[in-house]
Amino acid sequence: MELGERGGAGPGPGKPALEREGLELLQHTVGALLSSYGWYILLACVAIYFIVQKMAPKLRLRSSSQQGAAGAAVEPDMVVRRQEALLASRLRMQEELNAQAERYKEKQRQLEEQKRRQKIEMWESMQEGKSYKGNLKLSQQEAEPGASTSSAVPKSKPNKKPLRGGGYNPLSGEGGGTCSWRPGRRGPSAGG
Repeated sequence: MELGERGGAGPGPGKPALEREGLELLQHTVGALLSSYGWYILLACVAIYFIVQKMAPKLRLRSSSQQGAAGAAVEPDMVVRRQEALLASRLRMQEELNAQAERYKEKQRQLEEQKRRQKIEMWESMQEGKSYKGNLKLSQQEAEPGASTSSAVPKSKPNKKPLRGGGYNPLSGEGGGTCSWRPGRRGPSAGG
């Protein structure tokens, strides 16, 4: 029994003392840390909580889309249908673009034809000895039959009064007004 008492008494009192010192040291360290940085730690925890709450739906969507992508790779029929639909939409858009290009080319051809006709008319009027500008105005009036003849008469401009008198010369220094510039004195400055 002596061995049991000595063996039980030796490690028993020494171990709780070490544990107590370790716990006291931990308690003191944690207490000092919380007293110094407690509010910062609390605010950081709240911020992390809100960030996790905001990011959780996005992470769920990303994981579900990755699972959906993996499922689409498994089903080759879906992939083939998507590619066919994409090809059909591309062909449809290309056909629309071609149709627009044809309309544009036709419009350009019509404009070129109209310009060619006007040039021919101008040449014929010049051959006859008429003014080609007057003929051009007549052809424009024929193109617009709804236009009134009073608009063809140019309006006379009202007599404008000149802004300054005829004798005004800005370099003379006369007739200017209150603001007149004079050069400074020549010679060394008066400062010391």
